[in-house]
Amino acid sequence: MTRKMTLVFHDEDLYTQLKIEAVKRRSTASDIVSEAVREWMESREDARLVPLIKEARTEWEKKGGRPWAEVEKEIEESIGHRKKAAKSNRV
Repeated sequence: MTRKMTLVFHDEDLYTQLKIEAVKRRSTASDIVSEAVREWMESREDARLVPLIKEARTEWEKKGGRPWAEVEKEIEESIGHRKKAAKSNRV
């Protein structure tokens, strides 16, 4: 669905820069503004996640979390063992 909105620029230079950028990109000012708003909304969402990530990391550290490299190695070894077992079952 397409929705329309009127955007008023009180800064003539900003408006001019936007129009020039649209020409450079072979795009529309509307597309550039939409992209900028989308990125801004995503950054706000990411910013809301930061405290949750910090909290999770603190809990992980308190409970003696293990480094990813160690876990990854275990996963790779497990996959290797399963592949080896699968090969021996085929024969």
